Amino acid sequence: MDVKPLIGITCHNDLEYRYILNHAYVQSITEAGGVPVLLAMGMKTEPELLAERLDGLLLSGGFDVDPLCYGEEPHGMLGEISPGRDAQELELARKFLETDKPVLGICRGHQVLNVVQGGTLYQDIYSQRDRVPLQHAQKATREHLSHKVTVTPDSRLAQIFGAQTILVNSFHHQSVKEVGESLAVTGTASDGIIEAIESKIHAFAVGVQWHPENTACAGDIYSKRLFKAFVSACCK
Repeated sequence: MDVKPLIGITCHNDLEYRYILNHAYVQSITEAGGVPVLLAMGMKTEPELLAERLDGLLLSGGFDVDPLCYGEEPHGMLGEISPGRDAQELELARKFLETDKPVLGICRGHQVLNVVQGGTLYQDIYSQRDRVPLQHAQKATREHLSHKVTVTPDSRLAQIFGAQTILVNSFHHQSVKEVGESLAVTGTASDGIIEAIESKIHAFAVGVQWHPENTACAGDIYSKRLFKAFVSACCK
């Protein structure tokens, strides 16, 4: 009998006392062959222990990342932040990268992956970029594929998707600005927003700005391939 990998999924914490996670994360990991383990922020468990016991880490979506984490002060359009979650997720991501265990970052998690590698963020893409962006906070259901992403040829994502252009959903107002050390841009929107990054030195460390957990549950083949590739990497 094959042993299924244990994959930690970070939870969004509402007002620092209530833990929330959309079921789509759990369903997508389960359908891809993994066993989801929900990680409540604020736990006293040492990050080293989680990195030792778990086979992979999924950094989920949620509030804005505190700009102090990447050396900036708050912009006027910065949204709600969760400093406790920032601290714990950055340390978790650091430990998993140090042990070269697979990491998948989704939306906020994509940004956390960039920050932990020394990168920075646009605190608000609508006011901090010269180019008028697409609608990245779509006015449609979470399953709706609203804009295109061009995938870098010969990247891990291109191998996973088997395509160089895909459609994604979009629910964010922050994005990657300066790319972190060891990371490469592997997906962009038509307005230049960085939509995907991946590590050049780790076995599997990938961040996507969209929410593939929602579109995977709705049957999108590219989203399903991403989760399958992540879970498969966690088996090694």
